[in-house]
Amino acid sequence: MSYVLFVAFPPSIGGHSRFADYGGGVPRQLGELEDAVMTRVWQWNRPVTVREVLEDLQQERSIAYTTVMTVMDNLHQKGWVRREVDGRAYRYTAVSTRAAYSAALMNEAWAQSDNPASALVAFFGMMSSEQREALNDAIRIVGHNVPEPPAPQAEAAREAAGQGAGGGAGGAAAPGAAEDAGEGAAEDAGEGGDENEGDGR
Repeated sequence: MSYVLFVAFPPSIGGHSRFADYGGGVPRQLGELEDAVMTRVWQWNRPVTVREVLEDLQQERSIAYTTVMTVMDNLHQKGWVRREVDGRAYRYTAVSTRAAYSAALMNEAWAQSDNPASALVAFFGMMSSEQREALNDAIRIVGHNVPEPPAPQAEAAREAAGQGAGGGAGGAAAPGAAEDAGEGAAEDAGEGGDENEGDGR
């Protein structure tokens, strides 16, 4: 059994949108013939006709034109492809990528696990060396699109500025405290004056 690396890229990366941006939900797994048709639509990466898909499929199996036409119409109804009239036929174009489809299926399977961490550990254990390298590449790509945290110097400067502002506020006496201090000093001066007058008498 083969495994496909799941990396959820933002819509801007590679010019492709995520699968959910088109369908608005998690896709069901394609049937065998649906997958064979979509594989060609994805690989060719251009508008294709039923006749083109039919002729390519007939190289590996016996299949009727009406069968392929029905499958492609169903794929259109399900939102996998869009189509435009070209003369007397339709040309079909994929609305998303194979990678986005694989990622959506893997994400759905992972979300259903009652222990996602263990599921990931088991999945990583199944990876080949090539898949591990692809994972490292994906982590680097995703890391380039994550905002970097503030530099330590900038963070320290902000903290120092905040402490300085707090110290300034603390150094200024409140109006009430100033008045109390003034009254106390006046009283002390008055009492001292009375005592001096008594000594003089």
